Amino acid sequence: MSTVTYVFGIVAALIVLGVVIESLRRHHLRERHAIWWLLAGIVALIIGVFPDLLGWAASIVGVTVPTNLVFFLSIAVLFLVSIQHSGELTELESETRTLAESVALQDLRIRELEAALAEIESRRNR
Repeated sequence: MSTVTYVFGIVAALIVLGVVIESLRRHHLRERHAIWWLLAGIVALIIGVFPDLLGWAASIVGVTVPTNLVFFLSIAVLFLVSIQHSGELTELESETRTLAESVALQDLRIRELEAALAEIESRRNR
């Protein structure tokens, strides 16, 4: 591995970690969402610092080309993030539906009260 590739891997991992931590600090990213990205950044940093570790892990798993292991793990992380977001989206859709129904009921009650008030006022004016 050339020195440029070695340094590039480390810098890229540090940038990923920096972006995730800054997003957490600015509250653009919640902790439960950042876990996967922090984990990926830390693993990328470890692999960047110790590149032979990737070859060792690939041989243990039985993967011939270590890069294929990286692609598989990347796809697995993205799959898990997708499942997590799908679950949260389902919860939010349910909450939105409940809130919309509640607002519709409140709106109906307000219209009924306004109609009753208008009727009372019209009786007083007679």
